[in-house]
Amino acid sequence: MKRNLAYSLLVMLISVASCSFTNKSFETDDKDKLLLDLITYVLEKGHYEPKNIDDDFSVSVFEDFIDVLDPTKRYFLEEDVQEFEQYKFQLDDQIKSTDISFFNLVYDRLVQRMEEAKVLYKEVLEKPFDYSKKESINVDYEKMTFAASRKDLKERWRQQLKYATLGTYDSKMKGVERGDVFEGKEGSEKSKPMTPKEAEKSARVSTQKTLDEFFDFVNDLERKDWFVQYINTIVDEFDPHTYYFAPDEKDKFDTSMSGKFEGIGARLQKKPEGAKIVDIISGGPVWRDARLEVGDLILKVGQEGEEPINIVGMRLDDAIKLIKGPKATIVELTVRKIDGSLDIVELTRDVVELEESFAKSASIIKSDEKFGIIDLPKFYVDFDDYTERNAATDVAKEVERLKEEGAEGLIIDLRDNGGGSLKTVVEMAGLFIKDGPIVQVRSSGKGKDVYDDKDERIQWDGPLVILVNELSASASEILAAAMQDYKRAIVIGSKQTFGKGTVQNVIPLDNIVRSNDHGDLGAIKLTTQKFYRINGGSTQLEGVKSDVVVPDKYSYIDLGERDQANPLKWDKISPADYKPWDGYIDYEQTVANSTKRMANNPQIKLIEENAKWLKSESDEMEISLNYDAYRADEKEHKKKSDYFKVIGDYDSKLSFGSLKYEEQLFTKDSVLREKRDRWHKALAKDVYVEEAVNVLEDLKNNKIEHGKLAAVKG
Repeated sequence: MKRNLAYSLLVMLISVASCSFTNKSFETDDKDKLLLDLITYVLEKGHYEPKNIDDDFSVSVFEDFIDVLDPTKRYFLEEDVQEFEQYKFQLDDQIKSTDISFFNLVYDRLVQRMEEAKVLYKEVLEKPFDYSKKESINVDYEKMTFAASRKDLKERWRQQLKYATLGTYDSKMKGVERGDVFEGKEGSEKSKPMTPKEAEKSARVSTQKTLDEFFDFVNDLERKDWFVQYINTIVDEFDPHTYYFAPDEKDKFDTSMSGKFEGIGARLQKKPEGAKIVDIISGGPVWRDARLEVGDLILKVGQEGEEPINIVGMRLDDAIKLIKGPKATIVELTVRKIDGSLDIVELTRDVVELEESFAKSASIIKSDEKFGIIDLPKFYVDFDDYTERNAATDVAKEVERLKEEGAEGLIIDLRDNGGGSLKTVVEMAGLFIKDGPIVQVRSSGKGKDVYDDKDERIQWDGPLVILVNELSASASEILAAAMQDYKRAIVIGSKQTFGKGTVQNVIPLDNIVRSNDHGDLGAIKLTTQKFYRINGGSTQLEGVKSDVVVPDKYSYIDLGERDQANPLKWDKISPADYKPWDGYIDYEQTVANSTKRMANNPQIKLIEENAKWLKSESDEMEISLNYDAYRADEKEHKKKSDYFKVIGDYDSKLSFGSLKYEEQLFTKDSVLREKRDRWHKALAKDVYVEEAVNVLEDLKNNKIEHGKLAAVKG
């Protein structure tokens, strides 16, 4: 479906564009202008919900581009921004006429201010920081104004560098307190413990080295790299999933779509205070290490044996280049954990183990009852050969295996599942209903298409629970929504899922130009369609609201589509023609029973308390630069963090085991056995899985009672 859409869209664009976009259309062979013209054309003609490129659009591009270049407001002066503001309401006209004078002015000034900053930060770091002084820094950079003078700018650098150095100073001071030997070789006459004064100086030296390396890195960037940022600022105004890929980035995107990931296995989001982890790829180094989690902020990146580089304020693409690297090399990440504590995590880069991205199942034993759970990290498919391996086929196999081993109820775990193939969702949903619509899809300016399960066979007609959280997105939301609308399953999880209800297609720009002497132009990933559930409501923005809402550590933290820039709005269309499942006579009562159990569960209460604390910590923007206050705050953090560690000690008293076919594989694959043992131990501590089993019990009894009632009526 996506390939056909991409092809038809491409044909439409080429038919109009092939006569227009030639090198002769411009007075100069300016590739930047060609790119700008091409991309705005594709956005206006192909985007699901094109925006008016007007004065409001101009203001948004203006503000966002300045923020992209200087998020911590330590380069541009107030006078610079005032000069830039002559273009604030003109960028819409410049975009339409392929005028890039605004970009040229801002880029040239950025280069100038960065050169000045190289001198400024060295001046600041020449003088010792007074950590006994009672002062603080506000890290709410979005609300911060630009410095009015060079004097104010230097003071801003002083505060930010003192803040950046504080953690390094603390680690060195702890060494001083332990009496660690820092100078000379151990056992030599020159060996001696570092003094507090030397620790302070050493911390400044480390910070300067980090900045030296950062600016060396920036010096390697070319003008075209910054222009891509300008293009993507424009593109990002349409929606958060539309994106321009420069030629080298397009190659990387193609590699990632093939299912091969080399690096640490995490998806990052740019934030003023660092790079935020928003997704962890199953099987990757981060996933295997298990110390990092969604919501953590990466502050510094170090290569093995080298001083780490501070990435706060750095472009996300540049930060990712530092984090990525060849397989088997070490990367050191300085991270502000979601609970506010600082940690240093060493990871060995690797290719993500694809096997961990595939469906897997386990049996659950509770007293004399047996249930099953299928974990699905994503809706995978081989687009070149659908029959090779796909999520729907694999889940169907696991369902059969669980049936053969006597499972009386089934859990589908879609937590952290970011989505994938639409075709696999439709087929997978068909495993649990007789037939009928699964999802509705609408393209811009067109009617809706309804995707149905036409196979009347029901592979699983027993009790069904679907687990979700805030990171269940796209295809996960389609499956959860369909099962919820049919009343076929009870959805347990977060207040709502991620809320990504849009479809993207990649359009190579070279295919739109009839003649091109500028080389590879890259591609644009374009939002072209929107998902709607069968009841007519969109999954966009609002996601799927769980039947049984249970708190987790992310409950009070902004995650998902609503935390993205410029998301498309929620809306609804006419519902599809479908009939709800009639297998449970007490569906609503089962939901009410589960909600009551969760409200009274001590483990859930502790998790919610933790979630509220994490929210309060993430909202704290005023940070003390006094070392005693810093240590006291760190001590309090550790105390609170230790208090919540008991969450991980929970015991559901449930037993988990591999199915027979997998146990036979263990004789030849000890690594697989270790992975499954680790998974089963985690499941045994999972209060959400425990409640899912309780719900399966209720549904099983409902079905039995329904059967008795039907027999009496018969």
